[in-house]
Amino acid sequence: MKKAAASLSSLPEPAQQSLLSLGQRLRAHRISRGWTVAEMAERLLCSPTTWRALEGGKAGTSVGVLAHALWLLGQLDGLDALAPAPLVAAGRRVRRAAGQPVPGRISGDELDF
Repeated sequence: MKKAAASLSSLPEPAQQSLLSLGQRLRAHRISRGWTVAEMAERLLCSPTTWRALEGGKAGTSVGVLAHALWLLGQLDGLDALAPAPLVAAGRRVRRAAGQPVPGRISGDELDF
């Protein structure tokens, strides 16, 4: 058995339920717009089988297809809310390679638009 297949088959039950719930919400969004499975797949440039797998909560579906679907449905902000970065404890230094920009700081060349 391939490593990826083994990891998907051992997916914990709570994770499986979350994927199933996500698929149901995606289906509800699609239906609320009056789009068929074929129309949704065409908009996403994927096969209807791939879209059905996403709606069905299948764990092997591409994250890229999910991100594209969320964008198409106007729900991409939800993806940004997943697994927020932990807050760094006060006084704790985060190491970075020399010469690398400080994350979150806008450099001078980014201001030239």
